Amino acid sequence: MSIPKRAVAMMAGLAFAASLSSATWAAVSVQGTRLVYPASEREITVRLSNDGQVPALMQVWIDRGDIQAQPQDADAPFVVTPPIFRLDPAKGQSVRVAFSGENLPADRESLFWFNALEIPPMPEASERSYMQIAVRSRLKLFYRPPALAGSAAAAARAVRWQVLEQGGKRVLRGDNPSPYHVSFASLGLRQGGRSHDLGPGMIEPFARGDFALPAGVRPDGLVLEYRWMSDYGVANEERVEVP
Repeated sequence: MSIPKRAVAMMAGLAFAASLSSATWAAVSVQGTRLVYPASEREITVRLSNDGQVPALMQVWIDRGDIQAQPQDADAPFVVTPPIFRLDPAKGQSVRVAFSGENLPADRESLFWFNALEIPPMPEASERSYMQIAVRSRLKLFYRPPALAGSAAAAARAVRWQVLEQGGKRVLRGDNPSPYHVSFASLGLRQGGRSHDLGPGMIEPFARGDFALPAGVRPDGLVLEYRWMSDYGVANEERVEVP
């Protein structure tokens, strides 16, 4: 399908503004909450569906983590096909993602971000004033080399936790000894009948992640309750005592 040059220019101009828009307003949904690209695969497919009542002009691209990166400047080693398309109401579109080649680490996952920019149609000419809102959905894309030790599920359960003093404040530190990214939908501490919400988070492969503790939390008698995300976007609950 041919996309008018004016529409392409408009999409590029709206991409940055859409970085602050919430995907909760989107009529177009992306199947899943994360993408895993096994290095052994030639390509993967991402499914988008328009659950709204009007058509949408879509632009998709992949970046390296800079939320302000424009589609024309994104240099992630992937080719997305088609990059621009119209998506009619109650219709779906499959987008192919192919690795274009780069010397990425072979001993761990690499993280990229899949973006889907949705622009609704302009209103009828009779309407004098309107606000056109572009919405961007943004998903993690994990490039997974072959023959990594263990599994993503095992990695989530293998994180080692401890409470440390850092800059005069206490933090909960998670040590990830695995080659997988470990994502948390939520982290919560319980101590003496009280609970403390530490929010969501992620720890990169072979790295540590620090989570600030509220004032008054003591380093003893702590129980950590967390929900880690599987490859399929399912939150799994775990409960461990923090030494």
